[in-house]
Amino acid sequence: MSLRYLTAGETHGPQLTAIIEGMPSNLTIDFEELNFQLHRRQKGYGRGRRMQIEKDTAQIVGGVRHGRTTGAPIALVVENKDWTHWTKIMNVEPIEGTDEEKRRVHRPRPGHADLNGGLKYNQKDLRNVLERSSARETAARVAVGAVARQFLQAFGIKVAGQVIRIGEIEAPPHQLGIDELIEQTEASSVRVVDKETEARMEAYIDQIKAEGDSIGGIVECIIEGVPVGLGSYVQYDRKLDGRIAQAVMSINAFKGVEIGIGFEAGKIRGSQVHDEIEYQEGTGYTRSSNRLGGFEGGTTNGMPIVVRGVMKPIPTLYKPLRSVDIDTKEPFTAQVERSDACAVPAASVVMEHVVAWEVAKALLEKFGGDSMEEIQANLNNYLEQISRY
Repeated sequence: MSLRYLTAGETHGPQLTAIIEGMPSNLTIDFEELNFQLHRRQKGYGRGRRMQIEKDTAQIVGGVRHGRTTGAPIALVVENKDWTHWTKIMNVEPIEGTDEEKRRVHRPRPGHADLNGGLKYNQKDLRNVLERSSARETAARVAVGAVARQFLQAFGIKVAGQVIRIGEIEAPPHQLGIDELIEQTEASSVRVVDKETEARMEAYIDQIKAEGDSIGGIVECIIEGVPVGLGSYVQYDRKLDGRIAQAVMSINAFKGVEIGIGFEAGKIRGSQVHDEIEYQEGTGYTRSSNRLGGFEGGTTNGMPIVVRGVMKPIPTLYKPLRSVDIDTKEPFTAQVERSDACAVPAASVVMEHVVAWEVAKALLEKFGGDSMEEIQANLNNYLEQISRY
């Protein structure tokens, strides 16, 4: 069975819930590591007051016994501590009161799902849209991805992420190994390696916030230790780079994705794009470079997977844009909901986890099995096979 998951819950509801199906048995779960990944999502310069309220932890309520997966569906719950302020407004049962008391939203915000969702689902209270379309849902996806990340780690696969750009400020390139990259970005408020860039980005975010505006940026995910042959070229929906691109684009506010050098490949010659193949006894086939980001023909080639995504500025502004009231059809300034001036560092963490999920899913599809031991045996046999190729 292939890995899959569902999430449920609203941004101001009592909790977020996720169900993972298809995770093999006998994966040891590190609960501290799981919650550490949720904590990482809440960090980052430019986050709003919501992150001072929430202290996210994931409670596993099914599928794990005595610290190991059983092969049954895994149920995860992330509590919304802000729920205590919304118990009446977000009550499942009907409530009496005025629109104001119910905090009804009738002024859609440009850039959000408010108006589209209201039209699609015939909702006259746009809160029913924004509560689910909120990026708060990514907490559940990080929890799911954190389990997938531990699955990958069991097979020696490492995941890292970094911020490449915030608005006008771009981080300089570096040649750090993945372990050092993880360590240094974790110590940075904006998930960059260069301290001078970090200071400039912080000052820039402060300026944007003071102006009542918001700012986006570009983030990168690197996955190292991935074997050759995940994904496939034989059908469009089996191409792993395509599945990763879809996963990245599904993150709230993401508007673009590239693998390796991505759009740069449209500006230069083929001799400057493709990665030449080499062979060495003992290590087998390798590439002299990694401009294609670990993929050829939708299939991993053994080089690190490198994915970049672009996040637009958050559309909820304290200097609101013009909109139209759905009740009166009159122009108005869009309603303001609590938000961040910049969530790019947090988005970097989210992207790590949605990409990790897709790689874990592809690994399980390739090497099959209902237990970790069976998968490891299948992987070892495959690695032995390709070593003789």
